[in-house]
Amino acid sequence: MLVAGLGNIFLGDDGFGVAVASRLLAGPCPAWLRVADYGIRGVHLAYDLMAGYDATILIDVDCRGDAPGTVRLLEISAADRAAGRADDGPVLVDPHGMQPQRVLDLLDSCGSAPGRVLLVGCEPADLSERMGLSPPVEAAVEPAVALVRQLWEAGQAALTGALPLPAGLLAAPPAEEDRETGVRV
Repeated sequence: MLVAGLGNIFLGDDGFGVAVASRLLAGPCPAWLRVADYGIRGVHLAYDLMAGYDATILIDVDCRGDAPGTVRLLEISAADRAAGRADDGPVLVDPHGMQPQRVLDLLDSCGSAPGRVLLVGCEPADLSERMGLSPPVEAAVEPAVALVRQLWEAGQAALTGALPLPAGLLAAPPAEEDRETGVRV
């Protein structure tokens, strides 16, 4: 299983995934799990996902209009990925700026399907050009670390979909109108 911290540390709260991955890497992890800070290296993430992980946890900002610092866990199903896929031709590859949806689109275009994909997302407050997280997003880092560790404790069977996740962990699925415009991950 792969836990991937995503984001640009030079765009304020966009560095959330990187901050969470950094904290996770500072502590012990199960041997069956790989934690990585991908930052803005979306193509690198796509290549690593082609290795065939059974499950992936993406950690990134997730703009849904909630209060800044709100942490949520979402499952990004194959149907969600298809609904969010851009219908504007081939996947444009930007090695230093691909959003998670584009990474998943690239995998699909290469004929590779990721296993179960979960998103630990945080509502940002400020995505302007600056370093450092805003206070509400900084305060959300430890709860996100705890959520990922709670997923580890659920074990491989729950993370790969063989068993359900513990009750109450998954946030409500996106509203129907969000599915029409694509799941923003």
